[in-house]
Amino acid sequence: MGKYIKNTVKQYLSDASSNMPTPGGGSVSALVGALGCTMGMMAANFTVGKEKFIDVQGDIEKSLKKLKLARCKLASLVDEDVKAYKAVTEAQALPKNSEEEKQERRKQLQAALKEAMYVPLYTMQHCRTVCEEARKLAANANPYLITDVGVCAIMAEAACRGALLNVEVNLKYINDEQLKKEVRRETEDIRHFVRSAREEVESKVLDKLRQ
Repeated sequence: MGKYIKNTVKQYLSDASSNMPTPGGGSVSALVGALGCTMGMMAANFTVGKEKFIDVQGDIEKSLKKLKLARCKLASLVDEDVKAYKAVTEAQALPKNSEEEKQERRKQLQAALKEAMYVPLYTMQHCRTVCEEARKLAANANPYLITDVGVCAIMAEAACRGALLNVEVNLKYINDEQLKKEVRRETEDIRHFVRSAREEVESKVLDKLRQ
């Protein structure tokens, strides 16, 4: 595990709000997604093993397993984003005096930019999973935890939207046009899915709270 995910919340907040270049928006988005996962997992854990929810035990356990995996992945991306940004800055600092150095610098920079783009893309992919499971939990989980399911979906969408900006800021400087088209096609699909899921979950939560 990396530096931040093993450190204190206080330290992370301090560094993120300082004039240090990292952790930045990509790392913060991954953390928000991981926190969203915890709320879905809480709702699931308050449902598993309860006699009154015996009919949905199998579904809840599947959701819990998927959310646990997503939480672990998103937590690792908190630090992966920091590492990816560092690699970009190191590539940018490479010498460019000769044509050979310029070519090597371009090669290293393109590789670093792609890795820096993939990290928030992975965040988006995992947030899609979180929203998908939140949708299921809104229908099946312990109703006393319904607000936590809503928070799960809202935070997952927020994390996804933040990650999208960090995908785009790296795509802007990537030269592979085919890759850019494929990534943007995927991010657009994810963006629409998580928004729809969040709207559905939030609507169900508010309906139950207002009954």
